[in-house]
Amino acid sequence: MNIQRFHAPTARQALAKARMAFGDGTLILSNRPTPEGVEVLATAEDTLGRFDGASAPSAQPAPPVLPVRNAPAPGPGRNPVEEDAERLSMSTLSFQDYVRERMLRRRHEASPEAGNGGQAPAAPRRGRGAPAPGADPAPAQRQNHAMHELQTMQALIEERLDTLAWLGQAGQNPIQSQLMLKLIRAGYSPGLARALLERMPPALAPAQAVRWIMQTLELNLRTEADAPALHERGGIFALTGSTGVGKTSSAAKLAALCARSHGAASVGLVTLDNCRAGAHEQLRAYGRTLGIVAHLAHDRAALQDLLGLLGGKKMVLIDTAGVAPRDPRRRELLDMLELPQVQRLLVLNAGCHGDTLDDMLGAFRSAGPQQAILSKVDEAVKLGPAIDACIRHQLVLRAVTRGQRGPEDWERADAQQLVGASMRAPARSAFDPKAADLGFFFAHSPASGHPEGQGHA
Repeated sequence: MNIQRFHAPTARQALAKARMAFGDGTLILSNRPTPEGVEVLATAEDTLGRFDGASAPSAQPAPPVLPVRNAPAPGPGRNPVEEDAERLSMSTLSFQDYVRERMLRRRHEASPEAGNGGQAPAAPRRGRGAPAPGADPAPAQRQNHAMHELQTMQALIEERLDTLAWLGQAGQNPIQSQLMLKLIRAGYSPGLARALLERMPPALAPAQAVRWIMQTLELNLRTEADAPALHERGGIFALTGSTGVGKTSSAAKLAALCARSHGAASVGLVTLDNCRAGAHEQLRAYGRTLGIVAHLAHDRAALQDLLGLLGGKKMVLIDTAGVAPRDPRRRELLDMLELPQVQRLLVLNAGCHGDTLDDMLGAFRSAGPQQAILSKVDEAVKLGPAIDACIRHQLVLRAVTRGQRGPEDWERADAQQLVGASMRAPARSAFDPKAADLGFFFAHSPASGHPEGQGHA
């Protein structure tokens, strides 16, 4: 195999030298920065024919295999991000040229005119989609395979170009790179973090940039701090959520607040949890300490009757059974709560992983405003995932709970306090990314989350 090395001050000049030696079929095997510039290792594409099945006409072409090698150590006095950007620019340019030329050649070879001197053979008229008698379906299959390979390579090229753009921007703006790393380590999703950084005003000092990020998060976290508290406003609330998130204890805390402000006679307690052993007794025990009777409803009709009997109460709290997002009983439970006067409060465990929170929010979504309580804040190592989920799903966060005590552990949601707590540097974790991993987070994702509906970011 004829493999040669080419040296030049820039990547484009090195690529030009390689093309002068091997022509249009130049294949770049590797590249690396050197003290003099760039070194490119290249060969002719036709020498690799035996690896992609070129010698067997019936064999399907295999996708190209790109060499993987360790990145060289940063040179003295150079920024590692700049070296990454330079290395990616070279590999992306070479890779893009290689794929475009390779796909065009394959499409030309697979076309019917390629084997007939440019003249398409005449064919008898036949129905749409019917193959010609005795026709070999292999060319069409090869062409479909080539188109699929082209689309795959195009997506890869776009992702690498997007990564290159972000790495180049990070090299010019190290503040943005450090903020991205800080947000990811705090537990915020790459999509939301990138949306914030894309909208951040340029030329901010480090302290101003951090302040802008935190203020934007606060503005997008809906808490409605000016609205009356839940126990002051009153109404009928059903607490929903997965098993073990703290629905019963949250109901007891809220009932204690209302009883302390308006008296025990102003509160009604109902439980729908007839599955978990001792669930009704737990709520009854909470109610006895407050002087409130807890009622059990087995079905929708019983719930409607109880709500009618408790219609004169300032606040009625409905404790529901905990069900997993994919539990078939979830739909039955949510249908039972489809009553005009019932408002839902989704209880979210602040210590859950972001994917778990997203799954739960999608499963328990209802029509109208989405209201939530963030429980077990004292057990959460990072508040970033919970705040991120609330922002992306446009929840109205009504309160946060911590501990097992009564009303002392119930707090109104304060956006400034929650965002500030989420951005404090936690203890280092094995799950924290490093600065070298930022390229993976900068890559574009179609499902990237943006702060919607607020217009502040």
